[in-house]
Amino acid sequence: MKVGYVRVSTEEQNTIRQEVLMRELEVEKIFMDKASGKNKERRELQEMLSFVRKGDTVVVESYSRLARSTRDLLDIVENLKTKGVDFISKKESIDTSTPAGRLMLTIFAGLYQFERECILERQAEGIKEAKKAGKYKGRKPIEIDSLKFKTLYDQWKSGQITAVSMQKQLTLTAPTFYRRVKEFERAKNYE
Repeated sequence: MKVGYVRVSTEEQNTIRQEVLMRELEVEKIFMDKASGKNKERRELQEMLSFVRKGDTVVVESYSRLARSTRDLLDIVENLKTKGVDFISKKESIDTSTPAGRLMLTIFAGLYQFERECILERQAEGIKEAKKAGKYKGRKPIEIDSLKFKTLYDQWKSGQITAVSMQKQLTLTAPTFYRRVKEFERAKNYE
């Protein structure tokens, strides 16, 4: 069975291009995530890895859709290999059912990781220089209605709502939510 994996980084991005490719390649089942590739615990990725069986082939538009680091990519492909599942990346023409495909996977993954690290290094250097010049202020904090936050916080602490519900109502990611809770609790202790 051909099993497709489609991923975009945010809810705002669309998956149409990848979905069209999956139909063209006659993929029978598609798993789709809207999450950063940095997160290995993506729900649909984990479901896809549990779903595939010996003889299946996992198909992606590009290997960068599956993983963001060389180590993660190679770990996922190794996981697939131990299950007897092949991997095809259409953009890079990689097919792990062949020795040449396995070699190409390793080479491309290494180059991708190298490029990503170079970008992050240049970004850090640019930020450092901008800070020296007084031009870098960082990201602006997300504005939150403090009254709404306090009301929801009280409901959350009393067990009336869950943390996930509070995050959704405030449109915050989990890390931002818990950082704001910590700041709120710290400020509350000083009152």
